[in-house]
Amino acid sequence: MAEPPNWLNLDHVWLPYAQMATAPLPLPVVGAQGVRLALADGRELIDGISSWWTACHGYGHPHIVAAVQKQAAQLSHVMFAGLAHEPAYTLAARLAALLPGDLEHVFFSESGSVSVEIALKMALQYWRNHGRPERRRVLAFRGGYHGDTFMTMAATDPAVGMHEAFRGIVPPALFADLPRDEASAAAFHELLDAQAPTLAAVVVEPLVQGAGGFRLHDAATLARIRAACDFHGLLLVADEIMTGFGRTGSLFACQQAHAVPDIVCLSKALTGGTLPLAATVARRHVFDAFRGEAFERALMHGPTYMANALACAAANASLDLFEREPRLLQVAAIEDQLRHELEACRSLPGVVDVRVKGALGVVELDGPAAGLRPAFVERGVWLRPFGNVVYLMPPFVIDTADLSRLTTTVWEVVARWSRERPKEKVRDVV
Repeated sequence: MAEPPNWLNLDHVWLPYAQMATAPLPLPVVGAQGVRLALADGRELIDGISSWWTACHGYGHPHIVAAVQKQAAQLSHVMFAGLAHEPAYTLAARLAALLPGDLEHVFFSESGSVSVEIALKMALQYWRNHGRPERRRVLAFRGGYHGDTFMTMAATDPAVGMHEAFRGIVPPALFADLPRDEASAAAFHELLDAQAPTLAAVVVEPLVQGAGGFRLHDAATLARIRAACDFHGLLLVADEIMTGFGRTGSLFACQQAHAVPDIVCLSKALTGGTLPLAATVARRHVFDAFRGEAFERALMHGPTYMANALACAAANASLDLFEREPRLLQVAAIEDQLRHELEACRSLPGVVDVRVKGALGVVELDGPAAGLRPAFVERGVWLRPFGNVVYLMPPFVIDTADLSRLTTTVWEVVARWSRERPKEKVRDVV
């Protein structure tokens, strides 16, 4: 194997989610096109996870590239306080038209975690502006993950999160099991009966709990949560950072339950994986709670790079592609192929579950999966297992041959792991 390029060292870069005393050098990427990453040593990897679920159109799509280049030549950035630019206003109007119901007021930021932070901030101030400051807690669900900022850490299930060092700094959310069945629904309603007067909002990842282990729930569960929020007068925040823009088979996951959240959070695939951008979108009644003569009623938040013009241009171009190219049909085809080709993993010893939703395929093991990463790279694919799951979230433009290569590689690596794993089962907490 070739020596790494001389710029690749860990003298000055602090890597995410890594113990820097033992972290190996990351793979040096020098280019990307379509579904392939080009490494400095000449190898190519098929990207099976869309760069943390962002590159829905693949890499280097000419329409997005051209839009960003055109915008960079005209205006790359200007502060969004007291100044305005067309790409952001166009994007806000397009998002409002695409989202269900009256989700029509868009607040821009730069990352998914921050968009959820802003949503929770909106929910808390919503009640304060209504003269109900006692409503200052958030209910979240076990198995959920909402981000790395302080409020989002507090709303992330501590059993699946990575934030033990910060436990207790911010009061944690109230946690419940997802109301999937009669028993869990009864427990959920009992909890709300007791706690609703102190709650500002319920936050949920619709249909798929992402970084908590890719656990699925059905549209009926989401509809049940919406109905409970309506009954108790609570705001519903939908964290669609991962599910938004087609990943679950509809443009937004909440559409499958015909459930309109009061606030929705978007990021990741918003720009097609090109530039950082996020949006927190509120319904009319939430927005109206911040209007009035008193300045104190306003939402006091303003990221420096909010509504960055380059990022908004990329997002508008990405939305163009959803209009012009058959993305949701591609997702449906990916779903069918994943269901068929991953099923063989189910019979392997040590495989707990195989599940598929839209362009997401998951193989859950009864032991840690992170150590399998090098085996995937050796076979020419980029997957990043974590906890006890191996998962696929490919770009929507992947062809059947490349997707088969991904699923075949998953089977090969998991089969070898199954043969070599210790006799005693050791579960890894996700």
